[in-house]
Amino acid sequence: MKSNQRLSLAIAAVLSTCSGAAIAADVSESMGIEEVVVTAQRRSENLQNVPIAIQALTSETLSQLNVTTIDDMVKYLPNVTTANLGPGQGNIYMRGLSVGTLGTQGSGSVGNFPNVAVYLDDQPTQLPGRNLDVYAADIERVEVLEGPQGTLFGAGAEAGVVRYITNKPKLDKTEGGFTAGYGTTAHGDPNSNVEGFLNIPLIDGKLAVRGVIYSESRGGYINNVYSDFTRDGGPYAGGYLSRHPAPTNSVAINNGNIAGSAINPVTYQGMRLSGLLKINDDWDALLTQSYQNMKAQGVFYEMPVGSQQQALPALSVTLFNPSYDHDSFENTALTINGKIGDLKAVYSGAYLVRNVEQSQDYTNYARGVYGYYYQCAGYSGSDPSKGQCYSPSATWKDTERNTVQTHEFRLSTPDDQRLRGVVGLFYEKLEIQDDTAWYYKTVPNCSPTGLNVNCYLPTQPFPGQPVNNPASFNNPNLGFSDNYTREFTQSAAFGSVDFDLIPKTLTLTLGTRYYHMHNTRQGGDPGSFYCKQFAPTNYFGPCLTEYGNLQTGADQTEQGFKSRANITWHPMDHTIVYATWSQGFRPGGFNRSSAIEPVGNHSFQSPTAYSSDSLVNKEIGWKTEFLDRRVQFNGAIYQEDWSNVQLGIFAPQLGLGNLTFGVNGPTFRVKGIETQLIARVTEGLTLTSSASWNSSSQQNAPALLGNVPGSDYYNKPLPLIDPITLHSATPFGPLGANLANSPPFQINLRARYEWSFDNYKAFWQLGGVHQSHSYTSTGTINGFELPAWTTYDGSIGIAKDSWTAEVFGQNLSDVNKSLFTSSAQFIKTETPMRPRVMGLRIGYKF
Repeated sequence: MKSNQRLSLAIAAVLSTCSGAAIAADVSESMGIEEVVVTAQRRSENLQNVPIAIQALTSETLSQLNVTTIDDMVKYLPNVTTANLGPGQGNIYMRGLSVGTLGTQGSGSVGNFPNVAVYLDDQPTQLPGRNLDVYAADIERVEVLEGPQGTLFGAGAEAGVVRYITNKPKLDKTEGGFTAGYGTTAHGDPNSNVEGFLNIPLIDGKLAVRGVIYSESRGGYINNVYSDFTRDGGPYAGGYLSRHPAPTNSVAINNGNIAGSAINPVTYQGMRLSGLLKINDDWDALLTQSYQNMKAQGVFYEMPVGSQQQALPALSVTLFNPSYDHDSFENTALTINGKIGDLKAVYSGAYLVRNVEQSQDYTNYARGVYGYYYQCAGYSGSDPSKGQCYSPSATWKDTERNTVQTHEFRLSTPDDQRLRGVVGLFYEKLEIQDDTAWYYKTVPNCSPTGLNVNCYLPTQPFPGQPVNNPASFNNPNLGFSDNYTREFTQSAAFGSVDFDLIPKTLTLTLGTRYYHMHNTRQGGDPGSFYCKQFAPTNYFGPCLTEYGNLQTGADQTEQGFKSRANITWHPMDHTIVYATWSQGFRPGGFNRSSAIEPVGNHSFQSPTAYSSDSLVNKEIGWKTEFLDRRVQFNGAIYQEDWSNVQLGIFAPQLGLGNLTFGVNGPTFRVKGIETQLIARVTEGLTLTSSASWNSSSQQNAPALLGNVPGSDYYNKPLPLIDPITLHSATPFGPLGANLANSPPFQINLRARYEWSFDNYKAFWQLGGVHQSHSYTSTGTINGFELPAWTTYDGSIGIAKDSWTAEVFGQNLSDVNKSLFTSSAQFIKTETPMRPRVMGLRIGYKF
């Protein structure tokens, strides 16, 4: 049998048993698969020698896939999912560790921290509800580390880490290049992008600078169709008006002034400049400054039905106010590398500033349980001729400023010693200033007592405390506001030791991290609830004493150890088998208040805070290369136990108040397998395949207990009933329930063929991705099923000398499936896959 036939049969056998996760690597001109170097264990190592489940997208792979944002990448990363309402408006999940996601609004004040850490080089960037949407320009690689990484990466890395590793200046090489592209979006507007980089040694071998600049405009594809909004009765009218006739004198509005097509364009613009100084043979210093500005208009979801409950075409919404999201960051980072005797020393420090300003239409709040309260006055339960409902138009606006300061110092021994290790100290200070204002009060100001008093909220609602945005209170339509400053500090000491029990054959790794976390929050929630005057006349009057102020000064401290143990066996060259036990965690948080809510004949008081949750991972993995390193097959089998899980609850329909609050909930177990395959079938043909399978199960069935002494159900499960379905409801899932945003099966397969003729090099590439169904929530509240989907991408191109040109297509079959379904905007919304994109890209490098 010929060698190519034997190889093809071997690859077919591997593919037939493959059901695991994704890894991408470059293929060199030789028949072997090129080595990928990663720093997952805080030292430079061949990925194939690292006993961690890693997916690494190199710069070459990112270019081949035509991806630049995390949403682009996720479909090529089985076991990684997102739940979002648009660019930078969501969370990243790994191995299905999610219980669901609520709305973006207010997440800066009360949202829980993500359980997947996003790093820009050595800088953690966590922000509740808003993953940092780094544009992948001049990126060396993106490392995706699955499973708990609490030992080396701390509190944000409970479920894993996404690391953007930027290209560094080269001391001995002048190089540069650019790419430019133009394309179309099905059902929408065109796209364009340009990116350029330049590396210049200023002093040969001593000092070099590298810069990159980029700009991309993505055309919109969501249409805001014309619609009225009227106060009709019926079950979808919301609250009181769903049970009683709406006043005849009710204001109706329409969106004719902002209706239009392709309302959701987004632009990314940014730059990065870095300088590398070689101080001497042992020491160097790298200083990097990054800027990025993302501007998104409109919304990135569609509505199956409009605000009048009318069926809408695909990719359509009915919005009544302009919506936008402006998200920018700048980051300054300093890294110093050196040697102290035989020890390698590294200091890395960084300071990140991120500013977010977002506003969205919230008119459907008028259909909510309490919407009528802020917009109607003088109504009667039986006579629709009495009273009046004013405009239902409403918006929310979120203004956040996020700063993160980090410092890390570590020492490591030489990599070739039998006993080797790394120790370090880490400090992080994160601050979030959040002002989220809900403008849904439209009843005009009045003065039933004859006093000239208006209904504005006070400009200084928190005596003695700073207000993040005083101007937001000077608005007569303000009905409620989050106005908080959160601070989170983390101090840690960590260490990891490798010992070769049998040199080059059997290695034991032990690591631990001592951490001390301090979490505080100051501020409050001024609002106009309980300010309605029912006597002597039914008017919405001013609060004659003071506005409702759910002010909370909160403080939380946690400390302890998180550890990792690993044993790695090298049974033969280019093969490792490893077993890992590891721990991860994330900090707790605070609720807006501890209000007592009457629920039928029982009561519930939301807790003032919730504590950290934790993850324990048990994993067996393998990494292999065979057939002269032309086939690479990696995989892992794991079990993860997630306990004391943080869960956000928003259920006014169940009588649990009109505010989101967090609790610690059930324990979940995830069992899964992931595999990764790269095969160099012939000199020109490379196959890359990957997949994952997960089975999640809720291990206990807690209930929400009545916690108000003296109430009928004190310390007993609350009998919560959904008022529409009349079925029992619980924010926690039943025993055996699946986790949210956790598809049981994901797989992708990509084929790339390269060949040469005359002085040209050419290629074609075709890939497919499939994801099975999943759910958006673990409980029976606000839960939706997400459908399975399959999509295809492809490209073809040619290169000569320093020039390249290619034509590419993404989502070639123009699939429209919901990637995330939500009711956070008081109407069902679905975030669709970006429609088919066809484009042309030209590049030049020297």
